Amino acid sequence: MKKRSTGRLTAALAATAAAALLLVGCASSGGSTTSAADNPYDLITPGEIRVASVGDIKPYSFTDASGNFTGFDIELFTDVAKRIGIDKVTFTGQDFSALLAAVANKQYDVGVAAIGITDERKQTVDFSSGYLAGYLTILSTEGGITSEDELSGKRLGVVQGTLQESYAVKNFPDASLVRFPDNNAAVSALNTGTIDAHFLDYESAKAYIEQYGLVSVEDIPSFDAPAGFALAKGNDGLKEALDKGLAEAMEDGTWKTLYEKWFPGSPMPEQYLPKAEQTSSATPTPAS
Repeated sequence: MKKRSTGRLTAALAATAAAALLLVGCASSGGSTTSAADNPYDLITPGEIRVASVGDIKPYSFTDASGNFTGFDIELFTDVAKRIGIDKVTFTGQDFSALLAAVANKQYDVGVAAIGITDERKQTVDFSSGYLAGYLTILSTEGGITSEDELSGKRLGVVQGTLQESYAVKNFPDASLVRFPDNNAAVSALNTGTIDAHFLDYESAKAYIEQYGLVSVEDIPSFDAPAGFALAKGNDGLKEALDKGLAEAMEDGTWKTLYEKWFPGSPMPEQYLPKAEQTSSATPTPAS
């Protein structure tokens, strides 16, 4: 009796175990499908976009008195993220020179810091469509250099890894470039006489001019390298979603409202306005 009972119990346990394994297999198969559905943009953390940014390029991306990120790029990206269904966006400060590598290595989902789209950078990361174009500025002290023609033999500050550095290498070959991790360090060196001029973005330069009484020597158009959101190569789902969200933000006037808020009085690139407000001469920035 005991032997028969034990045999029946063993058989029952075996059947139960087999059924359990079958259920686990089904659950595993179904779970992976559900996971993919819940994370269509292949984010590091589903439902959250982790963003690498820079904390001192006002008014694009900077930290306020409370240490929170704000600025044109920050508000625009947050708006676009909501349009694609992501309410949680976490910004983390990086040196600009390390930002694209961190995105390429998938330490972050996106890089947002007025990042100019160039062929060289597209070898490392992918970009959204362009969303901003403007000017670069040579900044000096009162009584310092007065034109780019005087840069020969002078010490010119640039932030390492930026569009300004690339431009300076190509167009100011006779200047002695001094590389800095950020604009604050470069402007401090300019004020103390360590460098003769600093080459940076026009909008960022305005704040330093007002704060320190510095002088804008020359403004140089940079419309051939519009800013875009950087993301790891191959994440086509996220890129397509960001492009769609950007297009919506431009067409419904959100982009224009943010531009007027953060760049008051600055010339407005027409290609990012609603189509009804563009003239026939406005040239849209193509998706990268």
